[in-house]
Amino acid sequence: MSKRSSLRKSGTKNPKQRLEKQQLLQPIFEKAYDAIAVTDDQGILIEVNAAACQLFGLSHTALVGRILADFTDTKFDFAQICLRVKAGSEQTGKLELLRPDGAQRQVEYTLTLNVVPQRHLMILRDITDRKKAVEDELWCQRQWVELFSEVTLKIRQSLQLKEILRATVTEVQRILQADRVLIYQVLADGTGKAISEAVLPDYPAILDLEFPEEVFPQEYQQLYAEGRVRAIADVHHPDNGLAECLIEFIDQFDIKSKLIVPILQNLNSHQQSESKSQNQLWGLLIAHHCDRPRQWVDFELELMQQLADQISIALAQAQLLENLEEIVEVRTAELQDVNRNLHQEINDRMQAESALRRSEEQLRLITNALPVFIAYVDDQQYYRFNNQAYEDWLGKSLADIHGCHIRQVWGEDCYQRMQIHVEAALLGDVVTYENEIVLCDGNSRSFNTTYIPHIDEQQVVKGFFSLASDISDRKAIERTKDEFISVVSHELRTPLTSLHSALKILVTGRLGTLSTDGQQMLEIADENTERLVRLVNNVLDLQRIELGKFTMEKQACKAADFMIQATEAMQPMAQQHGVILVTQPVDIQIWVDSDYIVQALTNLLSNAIKFSLSGGTVSLTAQCQQKSQVLFCVHDQGQGIPQSKLETIFERFQQVDSSDSRKKGGTGLGLAICRKIIEQHEGKIWAESILGKGSSFCFTLPTLLRNS
Repeated sequence: MSKRSSLRKSGTKNPKQRLEKQQLLQPIFEKAYDAIAVTDDQGILIEVNAAACQLFGLSHTALVGRILADFTDTKFDFAQICLRVKAGSEQTGKLELLRPDGAQRQVEYTLTLNVVPQRHLMILRDITDRKKAVEDELWCQRQWVELFSEVTLKIRQSLQLKEILRATVTEVQRILQADRVLIYQVLADGTGKAISEAVLPDYPAILDLEFPEEVFPQEYQQLYAEGRVRAIADVHHPDNGLAECLIEFIDQFDIKSKLIVPILQNLNSHQQSESKSQNQLWGLLIAHHCDRPRQWVDFELELMQQLADQISIALAQAQLLENLEEIVEVRTAELQDVNRNLHQEINDRMQAESALRRSEEQLRLITNALPVFIAYVDDQQYYRFNNQAYEDWLGKSLADIHGCHIRQVWGEDCYQRMQIHVEAALLGDVVTYENEIVLCDGNSRSFNTTYIPHIDEQQVVKGFFSLASDISDRKAIERTKDEFISVVSHELRTPLTSLHSALKILVTGRLGTLSTDGQQMLEIADENTERLVRLVNNVLDLQRIELGKFTMEKQACKAADFMIQATEAMQPMAQQHGVILVTQPVDIQIWVDSDYIVQALTNLLSNAIKFSLSGGTVSLTAQCQQKSQVLFCVHDQGQGIPQSKLETIFERFQQVDSSDSRKKGGTGLGLAICRKIIEQHEGKIWAESILGKGSSFCFTLPTLLRNS
């Protein structure tokens, strides 16, 4: 815009004032820092200042009269911009300026419409450099993010420290465009070496070279351990303070500039219990520039520090991995030991099981060959073992019997006869009894059964062993013998009684007086006849009891009554032998046939008196046991009974000394009769003795409470 036209259009009526104002604005317009242009409605440049000429790269003459759209891209539409400014939506914007010399500039403009009618003021500011700086900053940040992400990803994806360090130096060398990037590890003895390196081919490699402690002294290590970072643009510049010897040393590696960042290691990172960690200088992350000095920028320095921190994390992970590997190695060794022990235990068990199977097979082979019932019953009365005899005689397979209850195998009636003995065995007693069993062929057989309790180390009864042998043939022989003896005894008792009576009369002398020798012979005959009569009576009594040919009239009785009755009956015999007979009656109610119990007591007292020395003592005691039975005992101070004879003396005609029958006048049937009487009362009788100190004959009887 010319001065004249501007003044003309402003409408100023005072020419002098207009001139002064124009003279004041003109220098401002020309010397303004920003480019200023005045356009018409079509965007034709009417006036421009010097800054605008410099921005467009044209002279004032060449620029005035040109349309603004000639210097912009096709997106620039001046008319539309004017409409938006007029509407008040925007007054500033950006455009890309295309200079005639081909250069492109980024321009920010401000448009003010109608500063004078149909003349518009446009202020343009070159923002190319500022935009480039922003773009450079964004590029650096993007590179930093890419590198940082790459290294972080490597650390997350891999626990191999070498791989992480190699990726780090490679990426740093690429991003920073450095000639050499290396990781220097400080060793425990103060020396060090480059353990990872990325270097351009034109320069010597440092990888795996070991450097003495003098290259990196202890005081330098301490500074870096405290976080020291060094960025040296020119190693030869005296302001950097590097010693001449050090400069000569690094010159051999063509180092002109270097950036050094410490890598710190957290020594207690794997110990969660430590509240405060301790850092130690592990090494250095170093970037070298070799072809010329280089000014390191803050972005590069910050990037190197961040990467050093990531390497520290990788070191912590590697340390944790090493610890885990050690733990895993120890645990693996322990598991291998456990595994070996387990295999050994399994082998031992397999061998033991194999030996057990062989032993069981041998046992079964042996037991199957025996013509007896052999079994093992647990504490719940279930069969856990039984031999072939069960199948042969009962007609039930071994598999059917195994695991079955005794009641299921033998039936209810037979079990009722067995139950008391089974319960006694499970209480820990060795039980022997006789039982009548109906076999699968319908025949009834007599069996002698013995239960032996199985008691473990803690004295707990785990079950019992059962052994039952067929005694039917023996019982038949005994019955035949008993019947023969019974017949003979019956036939002998009448003439013997008559003979004994006649001898008694002769001994009295009422039928005449014999010589002294004759009288002596007569008394001997009387004694033998009396003994023979007693023997016959005992035989008949025993047979009657065994055959059940008697009536057992049980009733409630006081134990004290028949204890006194028995001792009073045997008192004369005790006095005759010079033996002291004592008793301690107890007031206990029992359910027995008192006559038979008195007979058993007198038999035991008679034996005790006969086998006691003169002046000895025979005692009869009784005591209640567990409120269910009473224990009677007859104690003497005689010569005692050998252990081997304690059981057999209860059999018929069995005595400790065969001459006793002649010396003591016994028949050998008294104890057998006692056993039968006690067993008929569901009791048990036995003998205990110590040679030279005496014997005790004991038996149990049920109390009235048990029978009720």
